[in-house]
Amino acid sequence: MTVEQNDLTLRPLTGPDELPLFTRLPYQTNGEFAGDLAAGRRRPSWMWVALRGDRLVARAAWWSRPHHDAPFLLDIFDLDDTAPDRLDAGTRLLRAAMAEVVPPGAPIPEYTRFVPPDWRESPDSRRAVEERRSVLEDLGARPLVERLRMEWRRGGPVPEPDGRLVFRPVGDAEELIGLMAEVLDGTLDAHGRADLTRMPARAAAEAQYEDELTGYRSPREWWRIATLPDGEPVGFVIPVHNGYNPTIAYIGVRPAHRGRGYVDEILGEGTRVLAAQGVDRIRASTDVGNTPMAKAFARAGYPPYEHQLDMTWG
Repeated sequence: MTVEQNDLTLRPLTGPDELPLFTRLPYQTNGEFAGDLAAGRRRPSWMWVALRGDRLVARAAWWSRPHHDAPFLLDIFDLDDTAPDRLDAGTRLLRAAMAEVVPPGAPIPEYTRFVPPDWRESPDSRRAVEERRSVLEDLGARPLVERLRMEWRRGGPVPEPDGRLVFRPVGDAEELIGLMAEVLDGTLDAHGRADLTRMPARAAAEAQYEDELTGYRSPREWWRIATLPDGEPVGFVIPVHNGYNPTIAYIGVRPAHRGRGYVDEILGEGTRVLAAQGVDRIRASTDVGNTPMAKAFARAGYPPYEHQLDMTWG
């Protein structure tokens, strides 16, 4: 579908051959688009441009897990910072694209953006964040959370087990889903808290398991349950390769066992599992407001390298 509005053309890409057009606006994930299209994480029909003649004024793109029928995230929304009417162009682009990309009656996908840690102190970064946020808020979105993105590098600490906990592979989906539901009690994670406003903990855990964890193609033998020596589960860690990087996808401690330092040992096990694969780096993320988890990652040798801003609708 192509929309002509005054001198602005709004349309999706015709195919991968138009990536040079789409990547005229800079962003750190530009180099991933070709691989995403090949892997089924993106579609040309989910990648929209606003053109004034041959000039790219704005762009938007959605991402999904491989071969899902509906988009999962709006993760690209960029404006030509030299265009005086860029906010209006961005608004018109998103409105036209969302009408075509988001299936009728489906939830509107969250928006996510990677930004420098000091984006508030940098005039250019702050303006870019605030302009894009303004467009999205005019369309009904609201800020949800700011997250830390962290990275362990080869040569970083790989702690040895201290014997307080025993680690074993996950028994089955039922065991892990049950533990995931438990750790939502008292969670400091904004997405988890938002889920609990819409559904019971068990349903939220089932949805996350099906929508996220089952999509990872790395071995499930990497997933670990942490227990006391008598076999009682304390928590779990889900180390994976997410198609881009090795990462700690999920880590949790059961409420009854919190405050005893077990998170350090559980994170250590996740690090050991991935480090044993010879990886150069391991990535992880947590909410800025989740101070205990952020401190645990810092102790484990995962310094932050950027932030992530998430917005949601409704």
